[in-house]
Amino acid sequence: MKLVTAVIKPHKWEDVREALEAFGVTGMTVSEVSGYGRQKGHTEVYRGAEYDIALVPKIRIEIVVDDADAADTVGIITKTAHTGRIGDGKVWVSPVESVVRVRTGDTDAAAL
Repeated sequence: MKLVTAVIKPHKWEDVREALEAFGVTGMTVSEVSGYGRQKGHTEVYRGAEYDIALVPKIRIEIVVDDADAADTVGIITKTAHTGRIGDGKVWVSPVESVVRVRTGDTDAAAL
């Protein structure tokens, strides 16, 4: 099993969600997060005054999938979240040793 974690722009969230559901992803955890990358935030102008935004709002998606589905899941996220502009986000994959469904006690593949 793999944990696929993605950080994307908030306005792309619905598109990514719909694409993942069409692929067959049945569960995910989504969080509103803030952070910055190489640019260390950006500058905005509001009513003529310029100010720095150090932390940019993002959406973090976490999905546990079978090993065979990890590459397809990453491909769907990267294709759907892509805008071609700085700050599109990141996707990373981590190994998962074990999963337990709390309600039933199912483990590993049965818990997905």
